[in-house]
Amino acid sequence: VAIPVLEGDAKSVQLNVTFQGCSDLGVCYPPITKSVVLDISSIHGASLVDNALDIFSRAKIGVQSVVDKVTPISDEPLPDDEAFTFSVVAIDTNTLMATWQIHPEYYLYHDKFFIDITGAEIGDVAFPKGKEKDDPLFGKVQIHKGQLNVEIPLKNIQSQQITFVAKYQGCWLGGICYPPLEKTTEIVLPIQGAETTIVKPTAVVVNNTPSNTPTNTPTNTPTNTPTNTPTIELNETDKIAALLQQDNIFWVLASFFGFGLLLSLTPCVFPMIPILSGIIVGHKGEVTTRKALVMSIVFVLAMSVTYSIAGVLAGYFGENLQVLFQTPWILVVFALIFVALAFSMFGYYEIQLPTGLQNKIAKISNKQEGGHLIGVAIMGFLSALIVGPCVAPPLAGALIYIGQTGDAMLGGLSLFVMSLGMGAPLLAIGAGVSKLPKAGGWMDNIKYVFGILMLAVAIWLLDRIISPVVSLALWATLFSFSPIAMGVLNSLTNTPTPWQRIFKAIGLLVLAYGILLWGLVARGGGDMLAPLSGYGASTQSEQVHVKFEKIKSNADLDRILLRAKANNQIVMLDFYADWCISCKELERFVFSNAKVVDAMKNHVALQADVTANDEIDKALMARFNIIGPPAILFFNNGVEKRSQRIVGEINAQGYLEHFNKAQ
Repeated sequence: VAIPVLEGDAKSVQLNVTFQGCSDLGVCYPPITKSVVLDISSIHGASLVDNALDIFSRAKIGVQSVVDKVTPISDEPLPDDEAFTFSVVAIDTNTLMATWQIHPEYYLYHDKFFIDITGAEIGDVAFPKGKEKDDPLFGKVQIHKGQLNVEIPLKNIQSQQITFVAKYQGCWLGGICYPPLEKTTEIVLPIQGAETTIVKPTAVVVNNTPSNTPTNTPTNTPTNTPTNTPTIELNETDKIAALLQQDNIFWVLASFFGFGLLLSLTPCVFPMIPILSGIIVGHKGEVTTRKALVMSIVFVLAMSVTYSIAGVLAGYFGENLQVLFQTPWILVVFALIFVALAFSMFGYYEIQLPTGLQNKIAKISNKQEGGHLIGVAIMGFLSALIVGPCVAPPLAGALIYIGQTGDAMLGGLSLFVMSLGMGAPLLAIGAGVSKLPKAGGWMDNIKYVFGILMLAVAIWLLDRIISPVVSLALWATLFSFSPIAMGVLNSLTNTPTPWQRIFKAIGLLVLAYGILLWGLVARGGGDMLAPLSGYGASTQSEQVHVKFEKIKSNADLDRILLRAKANNQIVMLDFYADWCISCKELERFVFSNAKVVDAMKNHVALQADVTANDEIDKALMARFNIIGPPAILFFNNGVEKRSQRIVGEINAQGYLEHFNKAQ
């Protein structure tokens, strides 16, 4: 840059230059000022400029020679995660260990550390003393190099899962300083004797420029109050996750098999019964007990393997594979498959499961039985993914364990054994179906019944994506037309058997129920489990329901939590989806319960509809390690009472117990 100078009496001039620059990494150098004295007594015109450039060139060489002595070998500063590697470890139930691994060419400021924890209070922290440094920005300061370990005691622990926030700032020896950094970590405190849990933090840049204002130090005011080891109350999901950390693997697997047996009694598993039974009954040719048992085993094994793989993937990536199969087009296609299976039961055509695929398999195997077993396995695979996507505590606990420890072997094996427990009743039912008579009108009637059950499964699948009135109309059609098609209105023979009388009576009851459902359709909707509830003198029972405030994002939740905290209100957050059968059970039997409605009237009830399962839904569920609905969370003073978290189904009394403990 040429700087013209007017002639005067001065024999010398002092040139002061101030400049500043930044790196592409987003960090900026501090302002730099250089001064140069120029002798102009015998220099005129262009010679002055040449002399100035020569002096600046020599000055640059001199400065560079000094910088080279202190500048590290690296040509460019590292990303902040590489320069300052941070991790936090729960070393026992009430102690954390925070570690900063600082690159040799970097340092952290002692007075720029700030630590905050949600879900517990920080005890007395013995923060190591740093080394003194004459810093160009802050003067004499203490800094930390190498590895920094800080032991953080906890007290007044409110939840087993806590949120750890660490803020800090450092610099590179090359002459630049990073903006203040913030790391947020979700960590589950271990129970006594459990392994240490390390959680990878997430980084947030707090500012884009360095700050000269020191932040709070992580040390707290000393207290003389002794702190005892806290007793952490666990919810069902965390208890199951802790169970997996035990050394006795046989006890763990036996427990998960028991969990599976209990889950076999839930609505999410019931549709498996007509699917498997229909496959066995619809198999052409004689089905012996051995063949029926083999088909049942293949179905259950395929279902179990699918649950295990989907669970391991969900634990690793936080993505519920079953939820991905709840898109409308997949549900419609699968419903049509069951409609096709039903009409094959009615005798319109012979079934191959499915026909096109069975033909291709037959060409490869040239064995009808082998091809049929492959078809059974495919149905087991699809049924696991599409029919039963609801989350229960054992499943959620196993997924939390996999996500925290990375132990896919034990987690996946536990899910597999749990699935075997879920399928154990199916084995008994499948083997029992083979005992039915194979000839005559009896068997034809049995096929008709299973055909109707197949249609019921199809409607059950469509119920997740269609309007309630349309769903009611489909159920009304099924329950009213099926008995007529089965001949319930036909006259009995002159000498009817007791079984014929019983079947006719059952058929008439089903027909009457179907007519009642048509009444609900005419009224524009209603509860199909209580079709007469709207015909009484009062309709109050229909009007009683928890009034939900709908939310979508984390921002929505945070805004309402702040409002509720100011009003001293409990916040209940319900994760719901249209395709979640257990969610609808909660709507019908819990959130429509008068006692529950009365308990919630002075508090806040939120509902997050995650039917779409889009990125916003996933972010909200990931915040709380929710794999899928149903899940109910309680917040007091803006903090989740994790010990009262509900995953899966619960009755109204159980809900009230959790709610009261959350207050």
